[in-house]
Amino acid sequence: MPRVTRRGLIGGAAAFCATQGRADATLRFALTPVILDNDADAAETLRAALAAGSGHAIELVRRRSYAEITALLLEGSVEAAWLCGYPYLQHRAELALLGVPVWRGRPRYQSYLIATAGDPARSLADLRGGIHAFSDPDSNSGWLVTASDLARIGETPDRFFARSFFTWGHRNVVRAVAAGLARSGSVDGYVWEALRQVEPDLTEATRVVARSEWLGFPPLVARRDRMTSAPVQSLQRSALQMAKTAPGRAALGALQLDGIIPAEPALYDGILARMHDLGQP
Repeated sequence: MPRVTRRGLIGGAAAFCATQGRADATLRFALTPVILDNDADAAETLRAALAAGSGHAIELVRRRSYAEITALLLEGSVEAAWLCGYPYLQHRAELALLGVPVWRGRPRYQSYLIATAGDPARSLADLRGGIHAFSDPDSNSGWLVTASDLARIGETPDRFFARSFFTWGHRNVVRAVAAGLARSGSVDGYVWEALRQVEPDLTEATRVVARSEWLGFPPLVARRDRMTSAPVQSLQRSALQMAKTAPGRAALGALQLDGIIPAEPALYDGILARMHDLGQP
């Protein structure tokens, strides 16, 4: 699996120190495309809520992949990010949890294995030999869950599927399956359920074949050595108070979330177990 190169740490640290010295500094918060893919309105309500709660201007930073966002975090180019449990665990020595969103009353979600609406498959085993769409090689729900399910039966994606490809977004996984570009796909259950509310025609062209166990929801994270810095603490306070403010409630509503609460590393033990299934530390 790919790992992020920890480049530019010294330069990033220097830039961060300069930022701390300005009271009106713009704080940079990174979003992975698999969370808010192509949803500009939801992203803007989130930016406004974080700005109102922190008292700082907020710049949202978007990139194509988890690896790019993780690199920005590690090099110090952003203060914090809404990441995924898998890359957080891959870099848990360097990253720390700021909080975790609550969805449908709990800070957990599932990975969905989906197929086209008329496909007769009833389990992963029935999808052998088909074309499969993954989201991102560093996504828990969009890659790790299916890869570890296959590892448990002595298979790999390359051997099990005739072909697989990455779409670089969970919405794109649903689109690929709905359009028949792939027989099946691995997708974030939260995203699929959210799409069912806003794009029902899209999700109705697919169906859920299987659901994983409940796993830790994609967290908000920052570099561990910056957890006590004023910018990071400001962002954390803003996130954790979101359900108590009007801008925050507007953002949560747009994202179909209940709130953001403190998180403990043990929440991600299920993802860690799946990493171990693949021989990853």
